[in-house]
Amino acid sequence: MSIKVLNQGLMTTIQDLGRYGSQKFGVIVGGAMDSYSLRLGNLLVGNIESEANLEITLYGTTLQFEEETLIAITGADFLPTINNIPAPLWSPIVVRKDSILKFHTAINGSRAYVAIAGGIDIPEVMGSKSTYLRARIGGFKGRALQKGDVLPLTHSNKLENETSKTSQKNNVNWSINYNELISFNKHQVIRVIKGTEFERFNKESQHKLWTEVFTISLQSDRMGYRLEGQSLSLSENFELLSEGVTFGTIQIPPSGQPIILMADRQTTGGYPKIGQVISADLPTLAQLQPTATIQFKEVTLEEAEHAFIQNERKINLIKNAIKYKLYH
Repeated sequence: MSIKVLNQGLMTTIQDLGRYGSQKFGVIVGGAMDSYSLRLGNLLVGNIESEANLEITLYGTTLQFEEETLIAITGADFLPTINNIPAPLWSPIVVRKDSILKFHTAINGSRAYVAIAGGIDIPEVMGSKSTYLRARIGGFKGRALQKGDVLPLTHSNKLENETSKTSQKNNVNWSINYNELISFNKHQVIRVIKGTEFERFNKESQHKLWTEVFTISLQSDRMGYRLEGQSLSLSENFELLSEGVTFGTIQIPPSGQPIILMADRQTTGGYPKIGQVISADLPTLAQLQPTATIQFKEVTLEEAEHAFIQNERKINLIKNAIKYKLYH
């Protein structure tokens, strides 16, 4: 079983939930920018939640399936079609042999995910299939997909067999509700807890962080979102040693324009950290396109933990609903 890449689009990589345990060696975590879409896609095709997907950025990817395959498309809406017929999102889909899946231009969001029943048959590197582009490790030959690549697939799982039989009789005509987990609006209120150097910024800058609107610049990628807006300043200059950073850390470089570190962030950073985006809001942040706007909202650590737990409960409810739909 395999998938052939007819057009790589802007950028398509293989991503799972990341490469943990190696940051002490300078190896980044990486992984899917929108982890919720990846996890939900895997649930829809019977995979473990961390299985690798194709992460498709903004537009243009075209794939041909060389065997009948169960897939799910989640995340951004790029108006996908299968053999020129609109394909459903957030639902299991049985794709027939030789069918062509094409992604067009994004109408909302910036990253779509294709989950494949059984997964993509590539080796793990340091415990992950994720593509680390700068180090050229993981994924498919350590790089983004190119026209002509052929991706080997793992043998089908039990759910694929069951869904395939069901679809022979009745098309799957349901989808899951993702709205309470991810938003695709072009203006977002993103929740943030104060960073370790928040108090070192002057009062005016602290006020601006919570009240001003920032725009995601065109110089943004999987490593970081550069924001444009009001400049933020320290009360006084000071020397800061590089220290650990994570997905969602908001740093302020000398220019005063914030940078939000994303999935392919470095392991350490030396700029003052004014805030930290809460984990529950990272998937929504990851779906914002360049020129989209953000307003930050301060929350406490307890509120951040509560939001995270609530979202995990919602994912468990979806998991149980999928099992009921497919096995009853």
